[in-house]
Amino acid sequence: MHLTAENLAARRGEDLIFVNISFHLAAGEALVLTGRNGSGKSTLLRVAAGLLRPEKGTVIFRDEEGREGRHPGEVSHYLGHRNAMKNELTVAENLDFWRTFLGSTGGDAGLAVEDAAEAVGLSGITHLPFAYLSAGQQRRFAFAKLLVAYRPIWILDEPTAALDASADRLLADLISAHLAKGGIVLAATHQPLGLQNTQELKMTGFAGVDHGVWG
Repeated sequence: MHLTAENLAARRGEDLIFVNISFHLAAGEALVLTGRNGSGKSTLLRVAAGLLRPEKGTVIFRDEEGREGRHPGEVSHYLGHRNAMKNELTVAENLDFWRTFLGSTGGDAGLAVEDAAEAVGLSGITHLPFAYLSAGQQRRFAFAKLLVAYRPIWILDEPTAALDASADRLLADLISAHLAKGGIVLAATHQPLGLQNTQELKMTGFAGVDHGVWG
């Protein structure tokens, strides 16, 4: 299994945010994006997830047999700055929705809702409305969304936001377990995640208007 980006460029309005970004990740590998705010980390993640169209370049997913054909977004979880949960629904209802909506991809089943809650250290409170939880608890359950439906690629934008030190370690352990099973992780973060088999790509910010993107 491989995730490959080739000569990516992306634009925000008239400005090129980045050009000539390439990377290659095999099963069990992670790429961590670093750089100041506004340097293009979130944009690159959204391009990889298929949420934004690149100005130039391609993102290609190859399965275990080396076959192409599936868009990376179809086999990826994307966890952005927002938790993507309905405040008025219970935690269990939210997770059950995502379990059904996303489904599992890649021959591995996702966890049951209560098992996912236990994995993020919050068992026994899935009956509560999501809005009742603290910001840290909400972020943990947003991460549980990745566990109820298996997808081999995790695309994470500041995954440790609103988490304390113990939750940071728990999150790092879950990411490490995903990598150990042959998953791929693409993450943007200001904090070290303590991962093995990690590449780093430092984003440097705006590339400038029409800075040689087509030539």
